[in-house]
Amino acid sequence: MSVRLYIGNLPQNLKIKELDQLFSTIGKGIRFKAVLDRDTKACRGFGFANISDEKLANEVIEKLNGHEFNGNSLRVERSERKESNSGSGRRNGNSGGNKGKAANRKDVKKVVHSDAPSKEAPDPRWAGELSKLKELLANQKTPV
Repeated sequence: MSVRLYIGNLPQNLKIKELDQLFSTIGKGIRFKAVLDRDTKACRGFGFANISDEKLANEVIEKLNGHEFNGNSLRVERSERKESNSGSGRRNGNSGGNKGKAANRKDVKKVVHSDAPSKEAPDPRWAGELSKLKELLANQKTPV
């Protein structure tokens, strides 16, 4: 069974060949994939390594956790797999029938404004009535 490791605290100017060279000093069969920013294509500071051998995975954790790499102290640990990948909806195209986290997230209504009344703003309970009154005053023919 393959072991997946989280490799964190990577530099943004990561050169994957340098990291592959570091992995090759420990052993063969380590496949690394950096997580990149969508817009800039720069490393987001972490990635994942897949290792087929359990002993090799333990050796990578032991040797590289805390190891200095391009000015950063690497963080290497076992990656916790998600319970279900069906909550995303992006990859599998299911946008309506998800019962995972994405569906719950859509139900949450975010507050974009403060509920505290502003001194200049009218009471929201009477805002509709005030706008009607302003309209009546604006249409009035006689001066007030």
